Amino acid sequence: MTQNLLGRTVMVVPTYNEASNLAWIVERLRKAQPEVHVLVVDDGSPDGTGKIADELAESDDHVHVLHRTEKAGLGAAYVHGFKVALAQGYDVIGEMDADGSHQPEQLQRLIDALAEGADLVIGSRWVRGGSIVNWPKSREALSRGGNLYVRLLLGIRVKDATAGFRLFRRSTLETIDLDTVRSTGYVFQTDMAYRTLSHGMSVVEVPIDFIERQRGDSKMSKDVATESLKLITRWGLAERRDRLRRRFSGSRHA
Repeated sequence: MTQNLLGRTVMVVPTYNEASNLAWIVERLRKAQPEVHVLVVDDGSPDGTGKIADELAESDDHVHVLHRTEKAGLGAAYVHGFKVALAQGYDVIGEMDADGSHQPEQLQRLIDALAEGADLVIGSRWVRGGSIVNWPKSREALSRGGNLYVRLLLGIRVKDATAGFRLFRRSTLETIDLDTVRSTGYVFQTDMAYRTLSHGMSVVEVPIDFIERQRGDSKMSKDVATESLKLITRWGLAERRDRLRRRFSGSRHA
């Protein structure tokens, strides 16, 4: 398998109240990629998700669990998981949702792209060949519009900067310096893609089929999306201001 060439691989799976989904998605992931490890990061789920994760880990040495005492946000959970994975020596560190929206059977597409030289691979809904299933038009418009806004404001070419099905090289996360990452919510995904590009590393998108969850409640809301766009606006304006300063300083000293 391709991941042997890349080294040890782990998928970080954050959870909060995913008792109805976790065992099902981990089983699919382990079947699709038997050599890939799973690191569940549970934010103190009151519905028993953490207990289910522990039971999975007891029966499978490729499944590991981190228990956090509070719900501190998606980005915070990922950063914690990434740091633990780095400390444990993994060469490839990925992320995916526990709700079934990301298809473990398509992980090989991301692995192959990383093996071809990418520093970060994103499973994308909005590149040719990507698709979404069971989304209302309003949700699709929000995602497409948000990603267009990201491209225009931050000046990046990533079609799906908000996507959460990803693979990072170890060296990518080390270069980014996780200690400097402050984004905690869904904007974390955009933040990580932007940081990767800002350090001169490559981001490659591969098409995936995104299927809206069938069990449990979605964590996404208009308020969450609005807050993410506010942060992206702040970053974009700061970046443009810095560019103008550099340009002005350069012309003055020419």
